[in-house]
Amino acid sequence: MEALFDGAMMDAAGQALLTVLQPERIMFLWLGVLVGLAIGLLPGIGGLTGFALLVPFTYTMEPFSGIAMLLGMMAASSISDPIPSVLFGVPGTTASQATVLDGHAMAKKGEAGRALSAAYGASLVGGLVGAAVLGLAIPILRPLVLSIATPELLAITIFGIAMVSALSGSAPLRGIVAACMGILVGMIGTNLMTGEQRWTAGALYLWDGVPMLPVLLGLFALPELCDLAIRRRALAEERKFSATQGMIKGLKDCVANWFLILRCSGLGAVLGAIPGISGSVLDWFAYGHAIQTEKGARETFSKGDVRGVIAPEAATNASTGAILVPAIAFGVPGGAATAILLSALMVHGIVPGPEMLTRNLDMTYSMVWSIALANVFGAGICFVLSGQLAKISTLRYTLVLPIILSIVYVGAFQGSKSWGDMIVLLGFGILGWVMKQLKWARPPLILGLVLGALMERYMSISIMRYDADWLLRPGVIILLGFSFLVLFRPLFGQLARKGFRVVLPASTRPVFRPEDLLYVFFMVVAGYMLVQAQQWSFSARIGPTVVAWTAIIAGAVSLLFLVFSNRSHPKTEASGQGDDIYMDLSTDTGDGLTARIMVMRAGIFLVWVLGFLLAMALIGMIPAIAVMIIAFMRLEGRERWTLCILNSAAATVLIYVVFDQVIRVPWPSTVLGALLPPLAAIIPSV
Repeated sequence: MEALFDGAMMDAAGQALLTVLQPERIMFLWLGVLVGLAIGLLPGIGGLTGFALLVPFTYTMEPFSGIAMLLGMMAASSISDPIPSVLFGVPGTTASQATVLDGHAMAKKGEAGRALSAAYGASLVGGLVGAAVLGLAIPILRPLVLSIATPELLAITIFGIAMVSALSGSAPLRGIVAACMGILVGMIGTNLMTGEQRWTAGALYLWDGVPMLPVLLGLFALPELCDLAIRRRALAEERKFSATQGMIKGLKDCVANWFLILRCSGLGAVLGAIPGISGSVLDWFAYGHAIQTEKGARETFSKGDVRGVIAPEAATNASTGAILVPAIAFGVPGGAATAILLSALMVHGIVPGPEMLTRNLDMTYSMVWSIALANVFGAGICFVLSGQLAKISTLRYTLVLPIILSIVYVGAFQGSKSWGDMIVLLGFGILGWVMKQLKWARPPLILGLVLGALMERYMSISIMRYDADWLLRPGVIILLGFSFLVLFRPLFGQLARKGFRVVLPASTRPVFRPEDLLYVFFMVVAGYMLVQAQQWSFSARIGPTVVAWTAIIAGAVSLLFLVFSNRSHPKTEASGQGDDIYMDLSTDTGDGLTARIMVMRAGIFLVWVLGFLLAMALIGMIPAIAVMIIAFMRLEGRERWTLCILNSAAATVLIYVVFDQVIRVPWPSTVLGALLPPLAAIIPSV
């Protein structure tokens, strides 16, 4: 504690603030913030793109300016993530998945401005808390971070999956099945322990595993765009608040829920300081915490409750500063972005580690001030624009849908920059739409994918180093105990209220419903993967075997309970309603539409998606974007030719400048490019 009140540290903090506030450095900080905000607007792109864009420029800059610019981009990119999440139901990055649930639901009710304003207010507080943690807690958290080993990290990942699975309807077993499928998908590729290829079917694309971005955009983005195409109207018919009213209402929501913001900010700051705990996990931790602690949350969350926006945004932004704690103090990067940041520091002769708390203390505190100021600047800009951005939700679907679909394709292509990304996007898009229609929550699957590889790695290392004794470590026991309680809390609650009638079948007549088919599908897939795994070595098959059996057993138990229980009661597991929240976006495409019309319109949307892919394969991604936007607007909405051409030109130029000229994305090969090599050198992406 003495380190907190050390005079040298206070002097260094004051000197660092004066250094950062110099006009030249403020200018570079602003530049980083603007780049970060622009990146956050593009679904699926993420901060890594910003680092790839800015890092080369920092090599010739003096250290304080270069690092300030990078940190400004890093902080601001997470601030603007809520824009696509709220307006289009498309996660800006994996760290904004939870924001989609209530943020997009609010946009559908005409409250997009309120949701964005509340998100920016929570992000601002969270970012400042994260910066404070970075500035004050490095000396305190050093022993804590060093005491966390792989067994504790494994227990934390299990707790995260248990929390999300338990909030996936009134029965946690369905969430466990989805989470296990995500974990199995995450295990596809080369096993790092043995070098064996698992479920790759000889495809080179799968050797490095299934990329996260096309899966994420497939599960969340394509289903929302499909529903928009089925409804054939604007996302919101009208706005409940004017631009100014929405901004003020969002601020009032933040003030009214100040304690929730502080709690989630603290949660994000503490967990963000632990290596391996990324924003894609933190947002679900915060969302689950809010559901468990906020009054009436189980009835209103995922239906447009502003608290469901505030909680994950505060936690995610708080982690931006906290994630630098292990990177600065110990030289241990918490992810790819911080690894790039460490490399930039070392280029300037600054070595992460204990020297950051002694000889380079001024640089450490300049990073603290840079993150704090970036949050103030970024949140301020987004807050001022929130009312205007909310107007996008009232635009005709024919103006918005083709542009967002184009950006989704470009974002998915960032996974591995090959045609396999497009196939994964389409496959998981179909699966995501089916899961949404049948009321299967998608968050457990994507969280399982995020944590699958980590869980297997932590388990292997824990068993190798500690044998079975890793289960006896105090931190592991506590976390696994919490996981058990969280997972089976719905069952315990129903047993306490209704007795064993909730467990024993209420009738012997089996009743099947469409959503039961997904149980069968997932169990068949898990069974196939289980059989395939038995031909590998023990180290390569132990993880898949445990997870596959868990999916099969959980699926069988849950399916049998549903089939032989009384499903006529209005509050059942199948309905996704009742005592526990259905943690996903609700399907609102009914509105008087028959099932036949819905399926027909979904089929038409699928034809557009396939047509887009075919056009990309023939003439290239950028020319295909120009052609398909015009075709969609004319054929679907009978829009004026001038509007079609202007809309197409604006989107095409944006994508061409950002991705082709600035980032230099290597576009996939095309048929036309193979037939006419000279043309490929003239027209981008051909």
